[in-house]
Amino acid sequence: MTVGEDEWSRDRARFGLDGEAVPGPLARRFADLTKALLDGAPTVGGVLEVVVAAAAAIIPDADLVSVTLRSPDGRFHTPVETDPVAVRLDQVQYDHGEGPCVESARPDGPALGRSPDLGHDPRWPSFGPAAAAAGYHSVLATALLPDARPPRLSGALNVYAKKPGAFDGRAIDTALLLATHASLALAHTEAVAAGDLAAEHLRRAVDSRDVIGQAKGILMQRRGITADEAFDVLRRASQDLNVKLAEVARALTAQHAEGVTGPSTGTGSPATG
Repeated sequence: MTVGEDEWSRDRARFGLDGEAVPGPLARRFADLTKALLDGAPTVGGVLEVVVAAAAAIIPDADLVSVTLRSPDGRFHTPVETDPVAVRLDQVQYDHGEGPCVESARPDGPALGRSPDLGHDPRWPSFGPAAAAAGYHSVLATALLPDARPPRLSGALNVYAKKPGAFDGRAIDTALLLATHASLALAHTEAVAAGDLAAEHLRRAVDSRDVIGQAKGILMQRRGITADEAFDVLRRASQDLNVKLAEVARALTAQHAEGVTGPSTGTGSPATG
């Protein structure tokens, strides 16, 4: 069976007009987060900024959004937030060691913390009344990188609302999806950084090998010695000068390129051109 051009044209004209759902704001925000992840080599801060912006835009009743990170020594800090008030509310939790942000940010903590009435929540006798006094009566925190182990950081995505009783099931589901996506993005970001570091180490190793090979060739030509003997000359010079072998080789090749008569390379006689 073949499909003619006329039928394809009719299908294209009807596409999107048959009542099917189009991507909503959540899908678009996830697409933005994925795009930010794929554009170059993202930083941890860059990923968190996109996640916080997405949470503020699509979680119902979200008035403040922040991220808590827990350092390997157990201290907490807020690297990204939508408003300085969020930092102050987070800090109350850090200072008193209580609240959903610090609980969800601990590696062994709950995946989700929520309170619809902070002013009367007995779990957090210091943080709850302080948040309510600042005008924020509901909070929702979801874990980031919940299985983190040092040196990887654990953390939490925190959402505050002025409205009592905020954050229904839809808001919780959205926050959990964002936190999961953010955790994957952060893990990928760390992998990218580790990959870049490994690539740089490899590049340096290749560069060192190449320059040592060039220096050996120069010594072999100048002195009529073998490759092994040339390497021994470089090695002894490295030991005598307390300089890395690759640096000795690089200095020798630079002098050769400039036509300069180099200093002794450990044999007691100058290297002649």
